[in-house]
Amino acid sequence: MRRRQDLSGYLFILPALAIIILFRFYPILQAVRMSFYKWGMAGPLYTVGLKNFERLFIDTKFYQSLGNTFWYVVFAVPLTIIFSILFAQMLNQKIPGRGFYRTIYYLPVVTSIVAISVVWKWIFNPDRGVFNALFGIFGIEGLKWLNDSRGIIEILLAPLGITASGFFSGPSIALCALIIMAVWHNTGYCLIIALAGLQNVPEQYYEAARIDGAGPWKTFRHVTLPLISPTIFYLMITQSIFAFNTFTPIYVMTQPPGGPLGTTNLVVFYLYEQAFRLWNLGYANAIAFVIFTIIFILTQFQKRFIERRVHYE
Repeated sequence: MRRRQDLSGYLFILPALAIIILFRFYPILQAVRMSFYKWGMAGPLYTVGLKNFERLFIDTKFYQSLGNTFWYVVFAVPLTIIFSILFAQMLNQKIPGRGFYRTIYYLPVVTSIVAISVVWKWIFNPDRGVFNALFGIFGIEGLKWLNDSRGIIEILLAPLGITASGFFSGPSIALCALIIMAVWHNTGYCLIIALAGLQNVPEQYYEAARIDGAGPWKTFRHVTLPLISPTIFYLMITQSIFAFNTFTPIYVMTQPPGGPLGTTNLVVFYLYEQAFRLWNLGYANAIAFVIFTIIFILTQFQKRFIERRVHYE
């Protein structure tokens, strides 16, 4: 009887399991296999062993794309989480039109990322863009935005006579434009998650803080943040993974794709170029495997060193 029940259970999950194996595990195994070949449009040409991975160690464009991705993640992820928590805190109050504001903040999430990228490309237009028009009102010289390869650290250190170049020049103005768009686009999703976390905080903790004489800032610092730390930890991991997989804004907004001097060429976009422009499919799969390894290590690092600060009630 027990075996029959077990068999029935396996039969029920078999369709879903077959789909997962066919469309998840098999492509992953095939990608790993392709990374050991010189692979063309028609299929494998010849075996190259570990040469695709060895090539990564001397590929300066790959290192540049990794550096660009590092700056993108370092700026976009924390800013998105900070803004989402601040807005969620405001929308958690009893204010008129609260549902309307929640809808407005979430609209970018359900809007086509291609359409969003086109609009933001116009906003950053150096001649007719909204940002430079606003700068002009205050007498500030406009920027080239998506066409500017200068790093922000390089710009900040220049008046001090300090020269910064390459990776140490920081994210370029073009990459900062993409970061601004990413923060705007992703804040709505993170806001909903943060709002759910805030609404799960028991009211008695706030009452105890008020009785102890804690002000709004101390209440937020010592009550709200610790109790929503699991939510923040979740957003940190998911947003880091999403940031590593950014592709569409780069393809749509930057001309040529990859931005000025390749300063917006993130690692996933570099993978795309190798695979579907240069048809180096074996090398592209080696890059994909390295990206997976980096994301896995980053996630484990976050779990080991950041999760210990998470307060689970």
